[in-house]
Amino acid sequence: MSSGAEDIQDLYSTTLRDLARNPAHRGKLDNAAATARGDNPMCGDRVDIFLNFDGPRIGETRFVARGCEICQASAAMLAEMVPGKSPDEARALGEGVKTMARTGQTNDSTGEMARLSIFAVVHKFPSRVKCATLAWSALDAALSGVRETSSE
Repeated sequence: MSSGAEDIQDLYSTTLRDLARNPAHRGKLDNAAATARGDNPMCGDRVDIFLNFDGPRIGETRFVARGCEICQASAAMLAEMVPGKSPDEARALGEGVKTMARTGQTNDSTGEMARLSIFAVVHKFPSRVKCATLAWSALDAALSGVRETSSE
């Protein structure tokens, strides 16, 4: 069994910290075709997702996030991974992240879910699950034409 200190170290991995501090897709997207804000009023995390489309597929994706490193890293991974996907594919990826964050389990140990597995450890910290999933909820809202969502 791992100690609490090891769990915290796993939670704030070097990869996660690098993603939060040096994201490639941070910033507003002028004239975005779809946008939504996700708020977590319990901890103060806020994520704005901006999307454009390339035909039926998601095109350029950007985000603006404030809050903890988990929230910011998750938004950075989202903005990196959803371009080129159909809305249904992006939603399915988001559902995979949400399941992994809640349970620590993934049904795909290769490919995209393997890259997102840095968020699996949050299941040990229930108050952090929403931090990891907020951007994905905002993505779903943007794809549904809803301008704002809350983690509550």
